[in-house]
Amino acid sequence: MKIAVLGGSFNPIHIGHLALADEVCTVLGYDKVLFIPTYNPPHKEMNAALPSSERLELVRLACNGDPRFCVDSCEIEREGISYTYDTICFLERTYGSKLDAPIGLIMGDDLLAGFHLWYKARELAEKCTLILARRQVTAEDKKHSNVHFGEYANVSHGEFAFDISSEPLFEHAVRLDNAVLPVSSTDIRSRIAAGNGFKYLVPTAVFNYIKDGSLYGCK
Repeated sequence: MKIAVLGGSFNPIHIGHLALADEVCTVLGYDKVLFIPTYNPPHKEMNAALPSSERLELVRLACNGDPRFCVDSCEIEREGISYTYDTICFLERTYGSKLDAPIGLIMGDDLLAGFHLWYKARELAEKCTLILARRQVTAEDKKHSNVHFGEYANVSHGEFAFDISSEPLFEHAVRLDNAVLPVSSTDIRSRIAAGNGFKYLVPTAVFNYIKDGSLYGCK
């Protein structure tokens, strides 16, 4: 079995996340994509974040109905800082002999310039197949971006095309020429706060959950 991991705050999860996971399965031949909501990201402070339990429920609702998509709550259950290296080690122990290939780690290109600062980045690059996906950073993302900490605050996050050939950690990475949808969690939260429509930017079950629970100030 080939497994890929798509981690993030999913605040909220949207159609862009699902489209990306679909392409990883369809184009690269992965059997499963594990959606793993973070508990506490190590490099940034999440803006206007829902409690982890509600973000997890949104991901479960979004993945329901597609057998290729699974939700793993390991980072939320572990609590503390959510280091990707610890998550990959956990998944290797969990799936063990079922794995036919190294676990794929899906990364948006807005993260590439700062990857060398990740906890045990070199070990991650050796353990995983790094899957580098295209991501559009919108003006709203830049305006309301999450606050980054330490050295990571000085790294560009999607403002220019990062040259992966300049970083040896990406020597064996796989580039995915995925469709780039002009949608982001930041923009969705902003639209909800402004009373604008967002119904078709998220799965129907996610929209209903946000609407029924008045999440993000939805009215």
